[in-house]
Amino acid sequence: MTYLGTRRLFAVLIAVQLAACSSSAPDAVVSGATAASPALDGSAQTPLERRRVNQTAARTQVQEAPAYAPAAAPAMVAVAPPPALHAPGPVPERGRLFKPSTPPSVSAVPGPSTERYAQITDNPVKLVAEAPVSTFSIDVDTGSYSNVRRMLNAGTLPPGDAVRVEELINYFPYDYAQPSDGRPFAVHTQMAPAPWNAERVLLRIGIKGQDVAKQSLPPANLVFLVDVSGSMNSQDKLPLLKSSLKLLVDEMRPQDRISLVTYASGTQVVLQPTSGADKARIKAAIDALHAGGSTAGASGIQLAYSAAQQSLIEGGINRILLATDGDFNVGVADVRQLKSMVEQKRKSGISLSTIGFGTGNYNEAMMEQVADVGDGAYSYIDSLMEGHKVLVNEMTSTLATIAKDVKVQIEFNPAVVKEYRLIGYENRQLRREDFNNDQVDAGDIGAGHTVTALYELTLSGAKGSIDPLRYAQAKKADNPHANANANAKAKAKAKAKANELAHLRLRYKLPGQPSSTLIDTPIARQAIAPLASTDTEFRFATAVAIFGQLLRGGRHTGTWSYADARALAFENQGSDRYGYRAEFVRLIDLAQAQSR
Repeated sequence: MTYLGTRRLFAVLIAVQLAACSSSAPDAVVSGATAASPALDGSAQTPLERRRVNQTAARTQVQEAPAYAPAAAPAMVAVAPPPALHAPGPVPERGRLFKPSTPPSVSAVPGPSTERYAQITDNPVKLVAEAPVSTFSIDVDTGSYSNVRRMLNAGTLPPGDAVRVEELINYFPYDYAQPSDGRPFAVHTQMAPAPWNAERVLLRIGIKGQDVAKQSLPPANLVFLVDVSGSMNSQDKLPLLKSSLKLLVDEMRPQDRISLVTYASGTQVVLQPTSGADKARIKAAIDALHAGGSTAGASGIQLAYSAAQQSLIEGGINRILLATDGDFNVGVADVRQLKSMVEQKRKSGISLSTIGFGTGNYNEAMMEQVADVGDGAYSYIDSLMEGHKVLVNEMTSTLATIAKDVKVQIEFNPAVVKEYRLIGYENRQLRREDFNNDQVDAGDIGAGHTVTALYELTLSGAKGSIDPLRYAQAKKADNPHANANANAKAKAKAKAKANELAHLRLRYKLPGQPSSTLIDTPIARQAIAPLASTDTEFRFATAVAIFGQLLRGGRHTGTWSYADARALAFENQGSDRYGYRAEFVRLIDLAQAQSR
């Protein structure tokens, strides 16, 4: 070829390349993806040309797209846990731009209407003359507190139905004396004027479970039931779940057995029963979990019970730990149907606890209610610190049940108490006849657990909340023609009880026992003391109760404010071994700032 011919051929090649580059204009990007552009001669693009088109499209996306683009403006934003605590995020496909839906340091949280909470109606004030007996099941759930904390840290006040005051109170361990009479738990009462109303009296009922050393626990058969559906594909969900579960694995003993069941579009046993000594194998199975697919939660629960049954340990701890955001969207998704299924399964001696994760589509109503009927506890993990609290610090009480079906019944003396109101426990109410019915399910107490309940009382002679009935029947006078001795005995009996404010009864079953045991004790009116004379635990629990009621609208707290609750909590933090109470004081500050 001549020199002139070579130059002409070279010029043609340059023109072809320039034409190929010019074909990768911004209009070649369709719906965020690159469209195939024909070559000059109508044939398909070469790999070099396609790569240039992709690069140009990527540059166009970077210039025109925001750093993150959530579908709708979030009503609240939660700070995600530090990246080091979680597995790395998804890796972008080769040749495509990875554009996260939220910034690396935060996760978008839609408004509370997209999260599901069971409706709560505050317990009413009741007249003792009309309803002298109050009966309820104890509650050791704590999920409401950490879920509320997540929202406050995100800069949003929680919806009222997300606040269960008893779970806020019972989030904290209290320094109550342990039992000394051989019973599985001790009962303590204390009374003082309510700080928000001098005409009211607060009655605290405190229960302290017997502590059991971890090494003395019976062997455990644990089944981790893990949601790996697409809704769990978020840093505050599956990655945090995996990190939290591995904390529990570190606490397992060689005699403990662990299985791992997953569910998404389908269900699978990904780890057969494995000794707690083989921690590397268990953690490898956890690390291999990835999110994707729809959520067949009911099928996962059925498979988990089947797996637990196959490796059942007679006389041991047999428990399923369901870890999910509760967004069941395939198969049985109705809470009532799920509860019915779990209620039947618990008869096998296998309990079920729920651990909630995530935001936005979180179904708290399902998580809390399923744990209740599963003879387990409901927790919510919003950080690895909370994972450590639930699965390490409180592992013994989470796993080891020392008393089952614990019911509280209190009968108020109408000669001393005019009105009463139970603070919280709205969804734990029982009928009066349920107390003596051993077939009625109630809450369980784990080793070392503390349970606290508060009543607000109006004593006789004080101004009440309810006006007396106009047509109430007057009390009949003693029959003068009746036996004089009978009248004298009745008056003496009434006089002896005149100093009793109330009579407290508790029923419980020992694990594996079908019949309940009764504990009862009178509560003397003389036990009412000034608030300053009560212990630190009483005053701190009172501050938490005020805070919870304020979050729910403050219908019964008079003129008391967040600042008043903060002052009471700040002065009564006690030893605060883990810093939970100090953190609570800071949460009050956040609630006060966001309520202005």
